[in-house]
Amino acid sequence: MSRTTFIWCWLGLLLGGAISASLVYFNSKSFLALTPLIATGGLSLAAAAASAKKWQRECLRGLQAKEAEWQRTVSALQRQLAESRNAAETVRHTQAEVPDHGGRLEEVNAKLRAELDAMKQAEKNLWQRRQELESSKTVLELHVQERTGELQKLQRRYELILNSAGEGICGLDLEGKAAFVNPAVSRITGWTIDELIGKTEDDIFGANGKIENKTSDGRDSGERIFHRKDGSCLPVEYERTPIHENGRELGAVLVFKDISERKRVEAAIAQKAAELSRSNAELEQFAFVASHDLQEPLRKIQAFGDRLKTKVRNKSALDYLERMQSASARMRTLINDLLTFSRVIRRSEPFVPVELVTVMKGVLVDLEMRVEKSGAQIEIGDLPVVEADPMQMHHLLLNLVTNALKFQPAGGVPIVKASSRLFAAPSGEAFCELTVQDNGIGFEEKYLEKMFAVFQRLHGRDEYEGTGVGLAVCRRIADRHRGTITGKSQLGQGATFLVTLPLCQPKVEISV
Repeated sequence: MSRTTFIWCWLGLLLGGAISASLVYFNSKSFLALTPLIATGGLSLAAAAASAKKWQRECLRGLQAKEAEWQRTVSALQRQLAESRNAAETVRHTQAEVPDHGGRLEEVNAKLRAELDAMKQAEKNLWQRRQELESSKTVLELHVQERTGELQKLQRRYELILNSAGEGICGLDLEGKAAFVNPAVSRITGWTIDELIGKTEDDIFGANGKIENKTSDGRDSGERIFHRKDGSCLPVEYERTPIHENGRELGAVLVFKDISERKRVEAAIAQKAAELSRSNAELEQFAFVASHDLQEPLRKIQAFGDRLKTKVRNKSALDYLERMQSASARMRTLINDLLTFSRVIRRSEPFVPVELVTVMKGVLVDLEMRVEKSGAQIEIGDLPVVEADPMQMHHLLLNLVTNALKFQPAGGVPIVKASSRLFAAPSGEAFCELTVQDNGIGFEEKYLEKMFAVFQRLHGRDEYEGTGVGLAVCRRIADRHRGTITGKSQLGQGATFLVTLPLCQPKVEISV
C-alpha cells in the first residue's frame, strides 16, 4: 500500500467515526434529556415528540456546522495531499535526475577544480611576474638614473664646449629672439648675457645689408659687418642654420667669428704679394739683362784672351790668361744657369701630354758622350704620360741624371736607375712618383734643403763641376707643375731623388 492510499484510508475512517459519534451523541443526549420528563409524567408524549424534533433540528444544525467544518478540514487536507503528491512527484523526478546531476556536478566540480588550479598557477605566475617586474623596475630605475647622470654630464660637457668656443654662438627662436648665447657673443659684442637674451638679431648686431649665400636646406652664410654695443663695427664670418625637429622648424643657430685680424693679414698679404710681384718682375728684368748684356763683355774677354794666347810666349802670362778665360767661362755658365732659372719663374710653354720615356731618351742623347766616357749603366723603367711643359721636363730629368753621373767616387762606374709608380691622393687625384737612383757618393740628409737653394754647393769647384743651380731649377719646375721633389741618401751609399707630379693639370694654370 502506498503512502497516499494509507493517508486517504486514515482520513475516511476518521471522518466516518466522527460523524457516527456525533449522531449517537446527539440522539442519546436528546433521549436522555426527555426520558426523565416522560417517566415523571411531566411531559406528554406529543410534547416530548415536539421537543425531540426541536432537538433533532438543533442537532442537525450542529451536524451541518460540524460537517461544514469537516468539509473545510477535508479541503485543507486535500490541498495538503495534493501538495504532498506534487512534492512526492518532484522528489521522484529529483531522485531520477540525481544521478545525471551528480555526474554533471562531478564534471563541473572537476572543471572548477581545474580552473581553480589554473587560477592558483596563474596567480603564482602573476606573483612571480610581479616580482620580476619589481626587479626590472628597480634595475630600470638604476639604468634611468645612470643614463640621466650621463646625459647631465654630457649636457654640462656640451655647455662647457659651447661656452669655451672662440666663435660666437647664438640660439634664436622662431621670432628671431636670442634664447641662448655663449660668452664669446658677449665678449665680441660688448653686451652682457642677460642683456642679450630676448633681443632680436637686428637689436644685437644692428640692421645692415647681408651678404647671403643661402643653400637648399635654408642655411645662410657669408660675411657681414656687425655693430658692437658702443657703436663700433667689426667684420665677421657667419653661418645661420635652421633647427628642425620632426619636420617642424624650431628656430635657428647663428655662429660667427671676428675676422678683423684675418682681414688685416689678408690686406698685409696682398700688399706683400704686390711687392713680391714687383720684386719678381725686377728679378726677371735683371736675369734678362744678365743673360744678354753681361755675356757680351764675357765673349770679348774670351776672344781677346784667345788672341793673346797666340802672341804671348811667357809661361806666367799664359797661366794668367788660362785663369782669366776659366773665370769668364764659369761666369758664362752662371749666367746661363740664371737664365734657365728665370725662364722657369716666368713660365714658358703650356702644359701638354708628355711621354716621359721619350723625354728620358732625349736626355740620354744629350749626355751620350758623358755616358760613354764614364761607362755608365742607365736603366729606364716604365715611365707614365703626364700633362707638363716638355722643355721643363727635359731640364728636370737632365739635371737629375747629370748629378747622378757627376757625383761619383774616383774610378767609379755610374749606375743610374729611373722608374716610376702611380698612386692616388686622399682627394682622389692621380699622381706619379718618378725615382732617379744612383750609386754615387751620396750626401747627409741634414743638408737636403741647402741643396735645393740657388747657388748652394756641398763640394768645392775643384772637386765637382757645377754652379749649384740645377736642383733649385728642379724644385721650381716641380712647384710649377703642382708637384714636389725630395731626396734620400747616406754618405757613400748613393742618392735617390723622388719627384711627385700629378698626371693631369687644371684647365687654368696657376702661376708660381
